[in-house]
Amino acid sequence: MFTGLVEGIGKIVSLQPYKGGLLAEISPTFSLKDINVGDSIAVDGVCLTITEIKGSSFKTHLSPETLVKTTFKYKISGEFVNLEKALKLGDRLGGHLVSGHVDGIGRIVSITPIEDFWKLAIEIPSEFVPYLVKKGSIAIDGVSLTINDFRNNTLELMLIPHTLKVTTLCLKKPGDFVNIEIDMIAKMVYKWLSPYIESLEASKKKLNLEFLKEHGFL
Repeated sequence: MFTGLVEGIGKIVSLQPYKGGLLAEISPTFSLKDINVGDSIAVDGVCLTITEIKGSSFKTHLSPETLVKTTFKYKISGEFVNLEKALKLGDRLGGHLVSGHVDGIGRIVSITPIEDFWKLAIEIPSEFVPYLVKKGSIAIDGVSLTINDFRNNTLELMLIPHTLKVTTLCLKKPGDFVNIEIDMIAKMVYKWLSPYIESLEASKKKLNLEFLKEHGFL
């Protein structure tokens, strides 16, 4: 489990084919002294397992499923990635609950500088739209961000100077792809409510407080 608060940036030292997947070696900007083989680490928002520690770098395997679902299929040696160590019980939760199980890939449509801030527009797969909530949370390349607005399947997000300073999002440009993880709470709520939403649509009723009370949600 992660928070979406990036702890540092890592450089991809190498990417080697490994039995249908990849073996990645990554060198982080922070110390590995409190990291062990078998620990989880989020790399650009992807939960991976550390399989080897080699001096100031670590190695991790990327499965075929990970390559299908994430931007790692586009990565090359020398690129930089966001890194976050796994959350410990009792740690402060400053972002939002992030599992590291990436849902899919988004594409940056535009970047608009507003003095020291960036307004980011990202196009995401249309099947994710039902889970979106204005002022809700979403993880972009492992960074916990707030959804300012969305139109159809395009998100609008604001990046503060600190985020631009400590993450790889400052290196992005229009057309680049990013990993998307939808807020897990939004997904759960939608799954619980979807049967009722379907019945509401069929009966042409409205989803309101009375309906939620009647069906045990309040």
